Amino acid sequence: MIIDIFLPISLAFIMFSLGIRLTINDFKNISLHPKAFIVGILNQMIVLPLIAFAILSIFKLDSVLSVGIMILACCPGGATSNMITKIAKGDMALSISYTAVASIATIITLPLIVAFSINHFDLQNTESFKMIWLSLEMILIALVPVCMGLYINMKYSNFSKKIIPMANKISTTLFIIIVIGALASNWNIFIQNLSVLGPSIILLITMMFLIGYNSAKLLGINRKQTIAISIESGIQNASLGIVVGSSILPTQQGMSSLSLPSGVYGVLMFFVCLPFIFWFLKK
Repeated sequence: MIIDIFLPISLAFIMFSLGIRLTINDFKNISLHPKAFIVGILNQMIVLPLIAFAILSIFKLDSVLSVGIMILACCPGGATSNMITKIAKGDMALSISYTAVASIATIITLPLIVAFSINHFDLQNTESFKMIWLSLEMILIALVPVCMGLYINMKYSNFSKKIIPMANKISTTLFIIIVIGALASNWNIFIQNLSVLGPSIILLITMMFLIGYNSAKLLGINRKQTIAISIESGIQNASLGIVVGSSILPTQQGMSSLSLPSGVYGVLMFFVCLPFIFWFLKK
């Protein structure tokens, strides 16, 4: 019961902390760099789920973990991708624009791909799953908090500047708690499937970093934007994946095993992205 309340509220706050850093100029940035924006969004919205599906056809995970990875592949980048873009000296404004638009688009794309994945991988005990309810949940825990944060930043910019550092610290702490909770609740499943779950997630992150980088380079996009596209392609909002997984396949105790891939991803993504950050900084 506590988890059912804690998870959506925590995610809503994480999304609020993202929204409070947004401005209308972040959306105007899209029109200034349409080619870079389109490449990044296509990688995140279309290429990423396709690559995840291809990897699952190779590693042959069970239905629960397979759907869990597809949920993760539908998630937008979050505040983490923005932070990593800043560290790697990428185009921060473009990164934030991606995150904002992808978070809105996810309301439509995530329920559709999740419904397909449940059917394709024959996931059982999901009779209560309804696309419309998942879409409404996405609106309440993702879109509304982002819009609230954006409104506060636009209307009370001085106030938002004061609370952003604290909001970032709280959202980071909540993210860590959510990831640890997902792993701890499914520890036995995690250990049993680590030999295939770990490599499949590492391969997914690595491939998307490389696809993002090379697709941008191929189209002649500048260095800072290329870095942002690569990171946005490879880093997803693991906390959203955990919350969605627990919503689709709830359990009496702990978090759903559908949340496990996102929990593992939340740990592994930092180790996988480190070599890319050093590479970006050296180039």
